[in-house]
Amino acid sequence: MCGIIGILGASAPAAPRLVEALRRLEYRGYDSAGVATLENGAIERRRAAGKLANLETELGAHPLAGVSGIGHTRWATHGAPTTGNAHPHATDKVAIVHNGIIENFRSLREELIKAGHSFASETDSEVIAHLIDENLKSGQSHEQAAIAAVRRLDGAFGIAVLFAGEEDILIGARKGSPLAVGLGDGEMYLGSDAIAVSPFTTRVMFLEEGDIAVLSHAKVKVLDANGMLAERQVHTFAGGVAAVEKGNFRHFMQKEIYEQPETTGRTIMRYVNAFEERIEMPDLDGVDLGADSAIVIGCGTAHYAGRVAEYWLEQIAGLAVETDIASEFRYRKPAFGKKSFSVFVSQSGETADTLAALRYCKEQGLKTLAVVNVPESTIWREADARLPTLAGPEIGVASTKAFTAQLSALAALTIAVGRARGALSSQEEARLAHALMETPRLITDALKSEPEIEAIAQTLQHARDVLYLGRGASYPVALEGALKLKEISYIHAEGYAAGELKHGPIALIDEETPVVVVAPHDALFEKTLSNMQEVAARGGKVQHAEAFEICEYGRRPNKEELGKLFPFFGETK
Repeated sequence: MCGIIGILGASAPAAPRLVEALRRLEYRGYDSAGVATLENGAIERRRAAGKLANLETELGAHPLAGVSGIGHTRWATHGAPTTGNAHPHATDKVAIVHNGIIENFRSLREELIKAGHSFASETDSEVIAHLIDENLKSGQSHEQAAIAAVRRLDGAFGIAVLFAGEEDILIGARKGSPLAVGLGDGEMYLGSDAIAVSPFTTRVMFLEEGDIAVLSHAKVKVLDANGMLAERQVHTFAGGVAAVEKGNFRHFMQKEIYEQPETTGRTIMRYVNAFEERIEMPDLDGVDLGADSAIVIGCGTAHYAGRVAEYWLEQIAGLAVETDIASEFRYRKPAFGKKSFSVFVSQSGETADTLAALRYCKEQGLKTLAVVNVPESTIWREADARLPTLAGPEIGVASTKAFTAQLSALAALTIAVGRARGALSSQEEARLAHALMETPRLITDALKSEPEIEAIAQTLQHARDVLYLGRGASYPVALEGALKLKEISYIHAEGYAAGELKHGPIALIDEETPVVVVAPHDALFEKTLSNMQEVAARGGKVQHAEAFEICEYGRRPNKEELGKLFPFFGETK
């Protein structure tokens, strides 16, 4: 995840303080960094590829004295990790730093080029600065220009904006990417996390979804997603680093759930060329994506991610795939095809059984590809090739953001394999790549269902057994859901293929057995509904359908459609 820091300062030079804050965000991972400050009213930038030490060297050679500024650490997504692509991006009037994905950046860029703007980077982020600049040219105030620009952006993002010649304004906006405001003594701060502003203040305000914050030295004005003035609670942190890192969330797992729009976006854009809407895989060191077959191996959550990918690779790419649990794999002495490769999925990169399976495959002469979250881990080092998942450190015991980051990387791999095997046309690749880019925004929308989800959780808390059902790729998602319930609540839960319900598990269903059905509005939706009718016939608890997101390309059926699709709707608890 990228890091954002902004300082609206009083007297001390901002650049060293910006670097200090960015250092606290190094744990997120990054491959370039930069700062911009106001020097006698003009925007001056210092940027460097690589580690913060390189930026410090640049600042040592060319220091900045301005007291207000913005800083950023970047994972390369749109464009390579070069100085030119590093943030902040700027025009003569505006400098911005940005986390997330701007889905409609290509159309905005084309519009701005026609208006006379010249772009200096390969990033989606640069359009934000030019869009605000164009709004200023039309006579809008600084606040109006920023707000109007943000309202035109599609995607998930966190943004900080600095203006030339304006020493008393700093603007932040969030949609699907966290942003916090720090309140100091005559100073104000913006950060992608509370830990970024913690060196300067213990008083932090967390922006909510769709908020835009306008900071001056004296006050913070917050506008909500509807443009109305909003009050946001100010939290005081005095409990040490862990309390600051957790921010306004009840626990780290909740925090990591809400980081998923950012972490999936970061991973997706590692592999999607957004300008051309195609997949770009790194050098895979001899791994032949046009192979006849593949085997995908992992443990626990990583195994279920692999099982989802099995459906994708077979249905989309036409590749014969076998998935296996790492702890069982090598003991059955599997046979391999003559033209095959192996994929190993691990958050830590140190999972002992997965590592042993990787070594077994190498001994058998297979090329190995690792989907790993921790660079330079053992699996990372020993694999022939690797696809990083950019989820950042996961503190929660039950995997959340790592799982969706794994799915993001495996989805990109699926599209690349489909193209290599000739199963996908360039038009189909573009359609799927664009759909991937929309994922962070759709996750943000799904997170809005938390109140309904909490209500459902209240009905499950006293259950002794819970069944999860799904069809197609939703079957391994059901397995993962059951695993999460077991890990977190210590309630016994099992996942089943919905079509297998009548072959035994249905005997377990009664009015005391909650059943969770993963039912996206896809080609298998009608069949899944028939299984839900079987549950209802046994007296099982079928949760009110409105509490679920039943989507087809982001669309949710209305009540009339639900009445037709769900003939027993309202008849059961």
